[in-house]
Amino acid sequence: MFTIFQNLRIWAIATLLCLSLSWTLPAQADQKIDPKLEQQVLQIIRKNPEVIIETVQAYQEQQQQKVQKLRQEFLQDLKTNPKAVIGDSPTIGSTQLQTVLIEFSDFECPYCAEAHTTLKNLLAKYPNQFTLVYKHFPLIQIHDQALPAAKASWAAYQQGKFWQYHDALFTNQKQLGETLYLDTAKKLNLDLAKFKRDLDLANKAIQKDLQLVYKLGLSGTPSFIINSKNFSGPVQLSEIESVLNQ
Repeated sequence: MFTIFQNLRIWAIATLLCLSLSWTLPAQADQKIDPKLEQQVLQIIRKNPEVIIETVQAYQEQQQQKVQKLRQEFLQDLKTNPKAVIGDSPTIGSTQLQTVLIEFSDFECPYCAEAHTTLKNLLAKYPNQFTLVYKHFPLIQIHDQALPAAKASWAAYQQGKFWQYHDALFTNQKQLGETLYLDTAKKLNLDLAKFKRDLDLANKAIQKDLQLVYKLGLSGTPSFIINSKNFSGPVQLSEIESVLNQ
């Protein structure tokens, strides 16, 4: 018996197959799929659903292997050339880059707000023991203020106030919006004219972070990757301190 998910996959692939048939036919103004041919294709799919499932599973395995390879390459780059991986991203903590913790975060994500508190405590408890790197991962599909907040933090970064602005956004997460962004900029004595101009220039940097997110196959926020003497790879927030203690 197939699960609902499997049935949905079969339906989706059947639809794609039918569409592909239409693409292979000569282009005409009113070209339509032959109903008999469509029914034949659907009948074959219904009688042999395991073929589709196997194909989907094989594709998923290939994608997982591809992501795993890209992650390994990324971790190797993080070991050998951490400065290149960090790029222009904001950092705080140690300047030695012996232990580098990369955080992929969303200012509207409640779990990221919890992580923010934990990370601040770790930075206070382990001063100069690790470098925290912030990468933008705004979940724009579900958080309407994720991208505007990311852009505002980037604009603050251009004036050397990223971490202060970052803290203010998480502290006032329920008030995210244009009023908060401007009020925070004023409180931090930012040049407001420059701040507003930089809001329009932030997309490129944020998209660069998002490209890395997709490359690594990250699926949610917050996500963490750490490189230290004894451990390198994705890590859960609850495990970070134990890695630092090693």
